[in-house]
Amino acid sequence: MRVLVPFAAETPKTRLESVLSPAERAAFARAMLTDVLRAVVEAGHEPTIVATAPLELAAPGLEIPDDVATAVSVTVDDRPLTDAVNARLPDGNATTADAVAVVMADLALATPDALERLLTATADVAIAPGRAGGTNALVVRDPAFTVDYHGASYLDHCAIARKVGATLETIDSFRLGTDIDEPEDLVEVLVHGRETDRALAYLRKVGFELDDRDGRVGVRRDEASMTETR
Repeated sequence: MRVLVPFAAETPKTRLESVLSPAERAAFARAMLTDVLRAVVEAGHEPTIVATAPLELAAPGLEIPDDVATAVSVTVDDRPLTDAVNARLPDGNATTADAVAVVMADLALATPDALERLLTATADVAIAPGRAGGTNALVVRDPAFTVDYHGASYLDHCAIARKVGATLETIDSFRLGTDIDEPEDLVEVLVHGRETDRALAYLRKVGFELDDRDGRVGVRRDEASMTETR
């Protein structure tokens, strides 16, 4: 199965600009990308990064480990996400073996087990929805199916699957359903991240920690660490 990991290589994670500088956002995005790639590789697949700009796996700030990098390829496509993905979905000559998976690069909590649930689903279209109606990951086997990542894409993708007569399965997964977009999402990484995860290590490095002083868990940042990393 081909596994595509779209990645905004130039200006990632703009919605984190209130808590991370541009350089920090780029480093954090690359840390999450590395964690997602490792999870895909450990699930037994060889992912292809679909990057919006050239990306060197050994570049400073990325430096994907050798055991992961050997299974990873990179292709550059600066088109909008919907167009870039549709160009790589099964075509009219597809068979079941030509199934394509799309896994977003900001699923910092993804694990091999969680991905395996999605990747082994037998439906023509299997979707792991995100919060607020997005599509965090999916597998496509039906050549008539196309993606549309605008708006509440999970609902749109369900409607498209029904329209083309494809069987549909929703994968209910906390780890695949948690994408890291907003400052409040950082809580999930600090709570549920694994000790081996680069995303968790990066947040700790730049001074983030849990904050429950107001009775609700949030994040706070050590000012000294903020000054050192900016």
